[in-house]
Amino acid sequence: MEATLAGLRARERAATALALGALALLTLLAWSRFVGYGAHAGHSPAMHAAPWDASFLATSVAMWSVMMVAMMLPSATPMILAFTRVHCQRAASGAAAVPSALFVSGYVLVWIAWSILAALAQSALQAGDLLDPVTLRSGPLAGSVLLLAAGLFQWSPLKEACLAKCRSPLSLLLTEWREGARGALVMGLRHGAFCAGCCWALMMLMFVGGVMSLAWMGALAIYMLAEKIVPHGRLLSRASGAVLIVAAIAVAAAKLAG
Repeated sequence: MEATLAGLRARERAATALALGALALLTLLAWSRFVGYGAHAGHSPAMHAAPWDASFLATSVAMWSVMMVAMMLPSATPMILAFTRVHCQRAASGAAAVPSALFVSGYVLVWIAWSILAALAQSALQAGDLLDPVTLRSGPLAGSVLLLAAGLFQWSPLKEACLAKCRSPLSLLLTEWREGARGALVMGLRHGAFCAGCCWALMMLMFVGGVMSLAWMGALAIYMLAEKIVPHGRLLSRASGAVLIVAAIAVAAAKLAG
């Protein structure tokens, strides 16, 4: 019985990890085609219409949503696997269990909501002529403000509290557990909220490296995953915060000197 249960857990974890990886990969491929199309056609979504046009905003929200799924699902994998393991054990013992897809759906919904805010921020920056129309990269002064804000946030109590939740799946399961399908969705929403609270300022750095940059997107995704899984992740976030503050000062000083 124990061997059967262990095998079931292993298969369930492997299937969940494979599904998450496939979803992130497919999303990244879709984003690559989106970027490639913009380059081939000689334009990007930022050049379609006025920044506050409804079609422009809808395109921007879709663009940010695709990016968020590709960037954030890998960093949520430890929590999703922990949730899957618990329900696998419940199913094996005959108790009620729910699919992990409900938890993932709640998590993704949070990042779609965040994408709406990011699209509005993008529109505001473009309306102020603060972004390059093709790369969606901010100018030096706006970039230095974003770098400084992200650097300071890395040292904040909110960052520390949210990162602690993201780094401890077991703790989240114990303190946020809810039964049933609705409970799984709410747990996904709650985990997504903690994750967004941890990473929102780093996400805004997409404007610094260029929203259309796949390399910058990948670098941020890898860093945010590292914060959540490496030992002493809090020290990593503070070190990166110091680097971002120094970079902000350097960029602003170079611009003012020039």
